[in-house]
Amino acid sequence: MTALRIAVVQVAHGDDESVADRVARVAAMVRGLAGHDLVVLPELWPVGGFDYLRWAERAEAADGPIAAAMAQAARDAGVVLHAGSIVERGPVPGPEGKSLWNTSLVFGPDGAERARYRKIHRFGFATGEPELMEAGDEVVVVDLPVGGDGTIRAGLSTCYDVRFPELYRRQLDLGAQVLLIPAAWPAARVGHWSLFARARAVEEQCLVVACNTAGTHCGVTMGGRSVVVLPTGEVAAEAGADDEEVLSVEVDLDQVERTRATFPVLADRRLRMP
Repeated sequence: MTALRIAVVQVAHGDDESVADRVARVAAMVRGLAGHDLVVLPELWPVGGFDYLRWAERAEAADGPIAAAMAQAARDAGVVLHAGSIVERGPVPGPEGKSLWNTSLVFGPDGAERARYRKIHRFGFATGEPELMEAGDEVVVVDLPVGGDGTIRAGLSTCYDVRFPELYRRQLDLGAQVLLIPAAWPAARVGHWSLFARARAVEEQCLVVACNTAGTHCGVTMGGRSVVVLPTGEVAAEAGADDEEVLSVEVDLDQVERTRATFPVLADRRLRMP
């Protein structure tokens, strides 16, 4: 058994907490999770997933103060930390002339950056993310150190991405065993969130670690329901809808290959992504 101990941190916040206070609070939570292999935070938790009007003023470089605080927390705890995502201000504008991206950052137990993913599918239907942010254009699958000298191969995506199964088929073809999905998903559609997390696990026969926010900001009630789903589709752990919560769960990473071997549906694929 290759044991993987995961902590999923469902951050809850409102509009009355400053970015600096929230970053300090969440960094302290991460430090308290020493002994886990992997810690996952939600999408845009420092700045507010629906706080569009303040994204520009709260944007930072990918190696800015928020990243530095998360890198230090990962190093102090000795964990792989998927730090959720930030509003990144890039050094130069992208193809659409914008300078902001929804960017996920992953740090190793030594605090070094191990991966960076810019969200490909922007939510908002011509407002919000599509209006203010560039789209990422790189599918990211990365080897992450766990359990001493072990590794896991993780595919990175963010929130609205989960509605687009072709992204996950591409990650599967790049060797993904684990799908890490931070989100700022509202309560209004949280049933879809739960459904897609299980669907992606069953479809790719991968372990899914999906971390959402809770609380209410900018008048939007968030959905919570962070979840860890096994490659069989069985839910290993799930958070509630309303409150800040930490899921701590140990899973057997070998179950990915066992599931693929005992029910080899992926071998019957006929259509491949170009």
